[in-house]
Amino acid sequence: MRIGDAAAAAGTTPRALRFYEQRGLLAPPARTSSGQREYGSEDIARVRVIRELLAAGFTVADVHACADRLHLLTSGRPVRCTSTEPGSPGVVGQRLAALDAEIARLTGVREALARKVSGEGADTLSERPVGHTVISSGAANRKS
Repeated sequence: MRIGDAAAAAGTTPRALRFYEQRGLLAPPARTSSGQREYGSEDIARVRVIRELLAAGFTVADVHACADRLHLLTSGRPVRCTSTEPGSPGVVGQRLAALDAEIARLTGVREALARKVSGEGADTLSERPVGHTVISSGAANRKS
């Protein structure tokens, strides 16, 4: 099938298919005599797996790191996600650690903001400029 039909079948866009190909997530497809891309059912299955992994929080770099094993996920059989190197957390472990770190960072930012807004912080947000707008407790925003 051609790129538009393949994209529709995989639930994405032709642009995404080209992007996956450029990033090495999807092998360059066969071409017609006129140079148009032709995709098969295996390609569609692979694109669906790529999209599921990206939706699950993996980055394009994460997916690229295990691109040579994506075919294992298209079979529908359960696959154990472990590192091929002893002592290495693997792509899944690394992504979980990165997500945990980001959650911790955002939790800290939220707690700091909550303290400032409640007046617990030494430096409150009252009358502090943000860009060109001054945030004032109770007063309307005004240009600084």
